[in-house]
Amino acid sequence: MKVPLLKVDKLTKHYPLAAGFLTKTVPVLRAVEDVSFSLEAGETLCIVGESGCGKSTVARLLMRLVDPTAGRVLMEGTDIAGLNTRELRASRRRMQMVFQDPYSSLNPRLTAGQIITEPVENFESLSRKQRDALAADLLRKVGMRPEMMHRFPSEFSGGQRQRLGIARALALRPSLIVADEAVSALDVSVQAQILNLLLDLQQEMGIAFVFISHDLGVVEHIGHRVAVMYLGRVVELAPCEALFAKPVHPYTEALIAAAPVPDPTRVRLEAPVEGEVPSPINPPSGCAFHPRCPLAVERCRIEIPPLVSMPDGRSVACHVRSDLERAPTAQFSRSA
Repeated sequence: MKVPLLKVDKLTKHYPLAAGFLTKTVPVLRAVEDVSFSLEAGETLCIVGESGCGKSTVARLLMRLVDPTAGRVLMEGTDIAGLNTRELRASRRRMQMVFQDPYSSLNPRLTAGQIITEPVENFESLSRKQRDALAADLLRKVGMRPEMMHRFPSEFSGGQRQRLGIARALALRPSLIVADEAVSALDVSVQAQILNLLLDLQQEMGIAFVFISHDLGVVEHIGHRVAVMYLGRVVELAPCEALFAKPVHPYTEALIAAAPVPDPTRVRLEAPVEGEVPSPINPPSGCAFHPRCPLAVERCRIEIPPLVSMPDGRSVACHVRSDLERAPTAQFSRSA
């Protein structure tokens, strides 16, 4: 049986908060709850959702920048959550991260060449000639001139800095790159350049991406599959084309309906959602989305819906829609 490059199984992260003087129980912030998915080599999984839904926490858990409260992160069959310091250090070669802010994620005291080659020098010794050759090669890969290796980050634009961050991530030739809002701080034209660069690198090097974004236009352009998160849980996981063509979960409908559509002839879904996202410290009982959901029934207020596999290959956590989708003649109305 083929082992996926990355498998996440019931990943959970809780943050205990400071209790008050008269408080008997310690409040807990439930950042991530029972998140599961898998990723094959050369595939891009996009994670989307509103701010505070747990996307960036998932990214940190995948890289083991924070330890999970429960669950497993299997990289080529090895649970990285169970690795000791030496074993974890060795596993870093296989997975790298591109951070959201291209201004604060680079060391201002190092030159571009030093930033790119630093990850490699953590594992092996390089001569100056080897360092320069590696930096020049990676700069070319990300569309920059080799002579730029002698410049400092302050001498680059935002787009160039993000390219530099990508070059650093590529230095160890990883199998997986986690990109956390990697283009959100860039101008639209620069975003397009960076996205096309990632696609080219994926085709050339077979890299898998976990791409975290709140921009559905970006996700539609770059993703193979999409995981939609709400209040720490995955509520829908589907192939990219299927998700945008026919969203099933009411929250997914709401996200797509809220996205700007540049084509005036394109039909938009109408899925009005009122209210605000509940607090992860005191989430609602049952389905966390039920206070804002127009389809909520009594069962939604009591039972947490499991992530159920559908006949079309997607998974949905919704009592109402999952029952309809699994029915032989399942149909549900949606306003156009």
